[in-house]
Amino acid sequence: MSALEAVLIAIAVLALLGVIFEEITHVNKAKVTLFFGTLSWILLFLMSESEGETSAISTGLSESIAEIAGLWLFLVAAMTFVAYLNKKGMIENLIYLIMPKQVSERKLLFLTGLFCFIFSSLADNITATLVSCSLILSLELELKKRLQFVTLVVFAVNSGGVSLITGDVTTLMIFLADKVEILTLLTLAIPASITVFILAVFLSRGLTGTVTLRATKNEIRPVDAVISALFLLTILCTIAGNALYGVPPVLTFLFGLSVMFLISRFMSDDSDLDPILEYIRIIEFETLLFFLGILLLVGMLKEIHALDSLVAIYDVLPPLYANYLMGIFSAVIDNVPLTAALLKAGIGMTPGEWMGLTYAVGVGGSLLIIGSAAGIVAMTKIPGLTFGAYMRYLAHLLAAYTLGYAGVFMLGRFIH
Repeated sequence: MSALEAVLIAIAVLALLGVIFEEITHVNKAKVTLFFGTLSWILLFLMSESEGETSAISTGLSESIAEIAGLWLFLVAAMTFVAYLNKKGMIENLIYLIMPKQVSERKLLFLTGLFCFIFSSLADNITATLVSCSLILSLELELKKRLQFVTLVVFAVNSGGVSLITGDVTTLMIFLADKVEILTLLTLAIPASITVFILAVFLSRGLTGTVTLRATKNEIRPVDAVISALFLLTILCTIAGNALYGVPPVLTFLFGLSVMFLISRFMSDDSDLDPILEYIRIIEFETLLFFLGILLLVGMLKEIHALDSLVAIYDVLPPLYANYLMGIFSAVIDNVPLTAALLKAGIGMTPGEWMGLTYAVGVGGSLLIIGSAAGIVAMTKIPGLTFGAYMRYLAHLLAAYTLGYAGVFMLGRFIH
């Protein structure tokens, strides 16, 4: 290993430590990864020893930027839709429309899991977690029951996201790499939903009370209803267009976004007080910048061939066991860089085995509260939810994850 490669690997490790210890350093993980990601590529160019090597590095960077651009544009379109619907109260209205006004705690737990599973498939899991945490806080439950609810929320939003490219970034990354077809991914919803139900059974012990939901209804304008329908139609057209005609999802979603702009312009005044383009500015660019930094770092590691050691586990173990372990690793290592590294490493697997990895890295992060964006968001919103408090339910979570992975394995045997 050359001195430059050692320095670049050390930079990647520092970036990962910056993400893990964000709460201690108080330095935003997006800033850390973007700094180290760009620095690593600059060092590659500066230390290049020949014109041919510089050209190869430039080609590698162009490939990484192209992959990042596709992911970014898709996420910008999807997150803008969700930001608009959330701001207009459409999501909150939906919750109180489907939830009964008075319900037993046990039944509410199952309904919450179902809502989180479905909603996180359509929207991002961060929004699903925020909405669910607001619902939990409004119930004024005792701490133990609140922890039971939020544990199911974290697992359910991560499980819901794995079957649709709109629900989880790692699912989108695996799909964009042409490892799994879009209709094949939809079948993941079967084992994933069953394990959410099983975990709800585990967590429902001790929930014997009754709660009353305090509904707050927001006014629905015709334009908001039309944009909600457009969002669902865009998702359906994305799936159908890709499955039938090979239309890239990013193109369909950007088209849907453009239609959203036109609908807002002609169905409302789109005034300066609330212009539709403002919703692009309120989406979570912190998340997008984090992905940018991480993917730059992983691209650099591929460029110096440092990913070979990471995937050595696939030389020792069959993909069935290696993928399961990768899911557990994703509870400690962020699943975005982990997935990016595995994709860049060029591992050969069947579509069924790629499905197993999709489920593993999407749901495995639920095992620890710091293992997923949903868990970290929940920690910031729910008083009393600590690393140790969440660990009490590790056995339940591990059992649900293992059963779900086994279900995906059985499903994968029918997919070629």
